[in-house]
Amino acid sequence: MVEPTKINEFTWKIEKHGQMNVPAVIYSSDALMSKVRSDKTFNQIMNVACLKGIVGNAIAMPDCHEGYGFPIGGVAAFDMDEGIISPGGIGYDINCSVRLLRTDYNFDEILKHRTELLNELFKKIPVGTGRKGVIQFSKQQLLETMNHGAKYMIEQGYGKIEDIDRTEENGRLDSDPTVISEKALLRGVPQLGTLGSGNHFLELQKVDRIYDEKIAKAFGITHPGQVVVMIHCGSRGLGHQVASDYIMKMEEKYGHADLPDRELINAPINSDLGQEYLKAMGAAANFAFSNKQLITYHVRNIFEKLYGSQDNIDVVYDVCHNIGKFEKHIVDGESRKVCVHRKGATRSFGPGRVEVPEIYRDYGQPIIIPGSMGTASYVLVGTKKAEEVSFGSTAHGAGRVGSRSEALRTLKGQDIIDQLKNMNIEVKAGSIKGIAEEAPQMYKDIDEVIRVSHGIGIGNMVARLVPLGVIKG
Repeated sequence: MVEPTKINEFTWKIEKHGQMNVPAVIYSSDALMSKVRSDKTFNQIMNVACLKGIVGNAIAMPDCHEGYGFPIGGVAAFDMDEGIISPGGIGYDINCSVRLLRTDYNFDEILKHRTELLNELFKKIPVGTGRKGVIQFSKQQLLETMNHGAKYMIEQGYGKIEDIDRTEENGRLDSDPTVISEKALLRGVPQLGTLGSGNHFLELQKVDRIYDEKIAKAFGITHPGQVVVMIHCGSRGLGHQVASDYIMKMEEKYGHADLPDRELINAPINSDLGQEYLKAMGAAANFAFSNKQLITYHVRNIFEKLYGSQDNIDVVYDVCHNIGKFEKHIVDGESRKVCVHRKGATRSFGPGRVEVPEIYRDYGQPIIIPGSMGTASYVLVGTKKAEEVSFGSTAHGAGRVGSRSEALRTLKGQDIIDQLKNMNIEVKAGSIKGIAEEAPQMYKDIDEVIRVSHGIGIGNMVARLVPLGVIKG
């Protein structure tokens, strides 16, 4: 295995060699690197560096670990003329993303009805593989959501227009639902308004610490003890099917004989198949935006039922971390439009970027980074430094250190429930097995991941959040 060279406290580099077209950079710390060395992350990020048309560096974020093709926490940008689009560089859960809601409630108010609140949320927002939403939609309505994104859900009465002003890309990417397979549509129709399984969750949290009062206030985070709601989910079975469909199409058309790893199957950006995948990816992303919009609707209604009002529940931001985007970045000293793959990585644009909502543009883009079940989560702000060194990207979470099978061998779900109860955290989940699989012991130290991000300057600390109650997929 090639050993990267340590450049500074938080930066490691593998110089271009062999078939690599660019160097590979890993943003990490000594503590985190011990975990990275235990899997295939180094090999995977070097393989990414071999892909046609890649520019700058192939980059691994502080929470990086082995994934499908690209490492999770992988970022790569590709030339518009010579580059490729790779489903493995975006992920099976297209537009897996995080939305943060802020409220005017204090945690002591929530604790009075916490169990009832979690029970009501659990009823209205189904969890688990294949679960159906409580509001059923027709195939035509599904096509509308994939075409128009979150705005369509708001037009149907499931939110307020300000929600999309605080959603990445205003809750809609370019798309063409007609390229989505019938199998994907059938998987998607019943699943709007559901969390899914795995590491997806809805979490009641309180603000634990504020690091930057000015920016926190601009984001609607005003004081320690304030209650927020974090929602983490994606495009469900529909997005997974889209990824599967196009991996197969690309393998049939282009093969993988010239690739360092068949999981890096791709198509040229400008090819018919590449363009078709981008439209399908956009449709799945719009489904995911719509999914979180419907979940937000349920959250607001339940708060109103139990606490008398939903007027004070606002979206802070909704940010993608499995997506491909066309963006302008400085490459070799000149501004160029490139195709940025972020797989398990969050966009981190600084002040002034037009992509940042106008209400936040003077400060930078909000970044929402969840921890693992029972640990802290963070709100960060994007930076100009990130635009310079990571194509405007930072981490997306804690990052796994152990597989789900290892968790099941070594941990018991009831023990994790008891552990959380001792921390005054209530948890509800679709299965005891799922709780064991997502135990905090199976994840990196989120505080260390954030320390690296802030230390490099690719996402600066604004606030720390801690859980009060967790609903797990």
